Amino acid sequence: MVKKILFWGSVALLLCMAAFLRFVAVGYSFSGLVCFFLAGVLLAFWGLRLIKTRFPKTGKWAFRVFVICLAVGFAVIAVTEGMIIAASFGDPEASCEYIVVLGCLVRNSGPSASLWDRIYAARDYLEGHPDVIAILSGGKGSDEPMTEAQCMYDQLVKLGVSPERLWLEDKATSTWENIQFSLDLIERRTGTRPTKLGILSSEYHLFRATMFAHDLGIEAVGIPARTSKTSQAINHFMREVAGVWHYIILGGQYD
Repeated sequence: MVKKILFWGSVALLLCMAAFLRFVAVGYSFSGLVCFFLAGVLLAFWGLRLIKTRFPKTGKWAFRVFVICLAVGFAVIAVTEGMIIAASFGDPEASCEYIVVLGCLVRNSGPSASLWDRIYAARDYLEGHPDVIAILSGGKGSDEPMTEAQCMYDQLVKLGVSPERLWLEDKATSTWENIQFSLDLIERRTGTRPTKLGILSSEYHLFRATMFAHDLGIEAVGIPARTSKTSQAINHFMREVAGVWHYIILGGQYD
């Protein structure tokens, strides 16, 4: 009886957490999906146990296959997450002629928390590397009051960065386009397309962003913007696993 209470209580708690994170909490929808998946795993074990009771042989093999698939899946997730974490340290002291600062959500009230993290990281990097040009990249989404590039420009100028060091790329709507359009902008303004580029983004995003850059034939140096909210960092680090495998399997120019 106690085991049943613990089991169904865990399932109910996970489903409640999934609903809250998915539909109520802002910016944590992927964590909600993770909770929903874990609840599904528990229910799958319960269902396999019922099958095993009625059909012992079939249930036994189904249980083994499920456990093996689950183990392989978790192993793939763990390895991918390890690569994302390793890349998240980047090389914050590396010197590059150009860096691309990747934009993210602009709210009606101003930069989102993640965008502020990137703005402050860009300010700090530019202060330490006075000869570097920063390309601020990000267009305007349907739910944004201005382009991400303009928002970053306005705030960096307020923080004391010289406007001459800030070039705006305000058309990109995905990470791939951030990098591609920034390279195009540099080539238009200088006549030369760089072969090395610093990419400044949230630390959880660097692995995937550098993958895009490498696929475009560019040597990429990751410059991390540390996420100030731990709960957001956890959510986004988990989400990046799905983003990396989406790109590996399906490819495409997406966020």
